[in-house]
Amino acid sequence: MSGFGDPIVLGYIATPEGEAALERAIAEAKLRDALLVVVHSQLTPGDNEVVDGIEVDETMDPVSALLMERAVRFETRQVAEGRDPADDVISVAEEVDADLIVIGLHKHTHMGKLIMGSNAHRILLNATCAVLAVKSADRALSATPAASAAL
Repeated sequence: MSGFGDPIVLGYIATPEGEAALERAIAEAKLRDALLVVVHSQLTPGDNEVVDGIEVDETMDPVSALLMERAVRFETRQVAEGRDPADDVISVAEEVDADLIVIGLHKHTHMGKLIMGSNAHRILLNATCAVLAVKSADRALSATPAASAAL
């Protein structure tokens, strides 16, 4: 036994919900002394810079810098295989035998769910480990201590 907690997987996108999930994943990783595996999934290649034939996505640079600053053991995974983001997060969680998946959660309209589907919903239903869904601070119902204690 290594003395470290089981890995935590974070499904990360650069949104307020993703930032809230990142902050919570950092707190969980420190609490559990766990490796944090940050998964950034892209359905299709974006308009990123191409260097020596390899697309460079700088989305994770600030995340890596923050994790180093906070002294969190981590690794990043950028997945651009054209698979579904939910499948990417679940696949990495299974690969590393994660104890927890942390995801950001935002509210969809009924039409939004029909058109786009719900990655969070699929992760919640299909993950083989616990899933922590986090709302961004500006979307949370209440940030009062009493409301937090009720959760």
